[in-house]
Amino acid sequence: MSLDPATKERIEQLVSSDRVVLFMKGSRSFPQCGFSATVVQILEQYVPGGYKTVNVLSDPTIRQGIKDFSDWPTIPQLYVDGEFLGGCDIVRDMHEGGELAQSLGAAAEVDPPTITVTDEAAAALREALTEGGDVVHVAVNEHWQHDLYLDPPGDGEFQLESNGIKMSVAKAMARKLDGLVIRHEEGDQGAGFRLDNPNAPAQVTPISAKELAAKLEAGEALKLFDVRTPQERDTARIEGSVLLDQAMLGEALELDRDTVLVFQCHHGQRSRAAAEHFVQQGFKRVFNLTGGIDAWSNDVDPNVPKY
Repeated sequence: MSLDPATKERIEQLVSSDRVVLFMKGSRSFPQCGFSATVVQILEQYVPGGYKTVNVLSDPTIRQGIKDFSDWPTIPQLYVDGEFLGGCDIVRDMHEGGELAQSLGAAAEVDPPTITVTDEAAAALREALTEGGDVVHVAVNEHWQHDLYLDPPGDGEFQLESNGIKMSVAKAMARKLDGLVIRHEEGDQGAGFRLDNPNAPAQVTPISAKELAAKLEAGEALKLFDVRTPQERDTARIEGSVLLDQAMLGEALELDRDTVLVFQCHHGQRSRAAAEHFVQQGFKRVFNLTGGIDAWSNDVDPNVPKY
């Protein structure tokens, strides 16, 4: 389909408005599709904040026009130096193959990240390391899932050391891992590593019934939302919870984004979806009650009826 001259001129201006331009659904802070989110996460590893995004959802003319302009049927679309690179799959392949760094050129230069290994984590890692020359590889994927594994140092990777532990980090992951703290702690499932990354976006955090009860007993400031139906709530409820109906939804979305939110339902599935929605709206401290009110009846208050 041919573009009308006015739309073509607008798109040309957008493409040339920055060295790196991403046409996407949503914004850099709030991508509104998984493919757009993936490309944003990849670009943030190379040029954090150093690129322009165009939200095609806000302009139907641009949404269709960019497809005609590039002769590419899907969104997102990435342009570098005025040239169309491709959509999500191509950008991901270029990232994994090292070609994206070359395309981004000098803008892709990165410094070694700062990673801190606590005393407890260092002791646990020393037990795992052998004399075979292996180091600890630290990795993170596009879903912000972290990984530690032992292998020889990687060619072309950053070689780091903290608390006597030698580490290897791929340069493409450097910005994403900067400031990472590697801990080793006891938990419900036994001892294990915990990686605290200040760069990771907010995520829904599971909370057990006993943990929630402790917070409520301590008088911690939080909002506990019940996402079940009014009929279910009439059957059983947690003291202090508020039904998240349409009126309350509007009020909740006006809260400060640092407010602690906890969501609960019958078994935890519906509340998980509600919690994820609030994370997408910019809330940073969002919890989901694992097992829902059923777990509350089992582990905290047997007087709450089960159904």
